[in-house]
Amino acid sequence: MRSVETAPRALPRALAALALLAGAVGAGVLAGPAAPAIAHNRVIGESPKAESTVTSQPGSVAIETSDALLDVEGATAMDVLGPDGRHYATACPSVDGPVASVPVELGAEGEYTVEWRVVSADGHPITGEFGFTWAPADGEPIADGADAPACASAGSETGGAATDAGGGAGGEADAAASGGLGDLLWVVGGAAVVVVAGLAAFLLARRRPAAPVTHGSAEPAVRGEPDEPHESGEPGDADDASEPERREE
Repeated sequence: MRSVETAPRALPRALAALALLAGAVGAGVLAGPAAPAIAHNRVIGESPKAESTVTSQPGSVAIETSDALLDVEGATAMDVLGPDGRHYATACPSVDGPVASVPVELGAEGEYTVEWRVVSADGHPITGEFGFTWAPADGEPIADGADAPACASAGSETGGAATDAGGGAGGEADAAASGGLGDLLWVVGGAAVVVVAGLAAFLLARRRPAAPVTHGSAEPAVRGEPDEPHESGEPGDADDASEPERREE
């Protein structure tokens, strides 16, 4: 005969399906916020253009990044070094959204190097450098340069191998990065709880099958006590039973 699943067996399967759906949703939540955290800021342009030749005083040098920069004191460092090893940036750098720039007055003809360090709004520091050639046209003013950087942050963070953010700016950058990491850990933890709960429900559903019920089967008859012999307390019963015999005689 055909067997069908009873409600107790169908319910664990429904719970298992809901658990798997919850796990998928948790994975989607994890993937959504995690993506921006992985895509760090990067440089998308320089001014003057890297490896270009400049014939007139540019007034400033700049870099542009793919995301906003942290605009706090000491977070950004930029300097311009000439072929004679002198410093040609004339002030501290400034930040305007994704652009960091510093004023400059170039000196002797030759190769110049722009060294920079910036901190992204998410707290991630990035560093680098680029170069260009200075070939002044006739009549262009020529600066003398300086023995030391014009800005203290440039002196501590450029002029060699670039390093991560330091001082007060480094503290704010670390705090921003820690905040982003904390948010990510909360998301990862929540998704993990959802997935583990879903797996537990699924395993529970597989371990508790219900017995099938067969249609058309009947309950076995309940066998009671055997019938007691009939005893009649009425007088004359025995006489009534034997009377036909007497008549035949």
